[in-house]
Amino acid sequence: MSFTLPELPYSYDAMEPVIDAATMEIHHSRHHKAYVDNLNKALEGSADANASLEDLMRNISKHPAAVRNNGGGHYNHSLFWQILLPSGKSSAPSAALSEAINKAFGSMDALKEKMSTAGATRFGSGWAWLCVNDQKELAVCSTPNQDNPLMDVAECKGTPVLGIDVWEHAYYLKYQNKRPDYLAAIWSAINWEEVSRRYEAAL
Repeated sequence: MSFTLPELPYSYDAMEPVIDAATMEIHHSRHHKAYVDNLNKALEGSADANASLEDLMRNISKHPAAVRNNGGGHYNHSLFWQILLPSGKSSAPSAALSEAINKAFGSMDALKEKMSTAGATRFGSGWAWLCVNDQKELAVCSTPNQDNPLMDVAECKGTPVLGIDVWEHAYYLKYQNKRPDYLAAIWSAINWEEVSRRYEAAL
């Protein structure tokens, strides 16, 4: 079984003006595709070629860097596309997720600030995450490169329910070097129904 590039559930220009169409197209059809192609190449002939993406992440320490980097890139982007909401549509967290956010962070605004800070202060490339930890509580952290909290090597471990890509290719065409502006804008494009579904599944 080889991994495939998932189709997006919306058009490349669906996030305008928060994320421009050119960025979405390059991000999906080139960057994500390269991770998928390189992951398949790295796993070719391996006993783990038929493993699920989640199982690869949970046991990533057993694999070479090519699987870690490209498998992480495939997992992270597959999640990222699903938690984005086209412009003009609105969504809200479920009652259970809202309660958990208030308990963990005090308010939705406090969560956004904590996530944005995690993304803005991540040196170089990486991701900011909202995840469910082993205590079934919400936690915010960031990871370098294409790592994620599902990996057994991650400093912060948990099940990701929301991830924000802070690699330059995610925002540079529109926001140039202003990563904080991108992080402030992206909150209007979050699909909270999908994040809620992932939260409840993680419990």
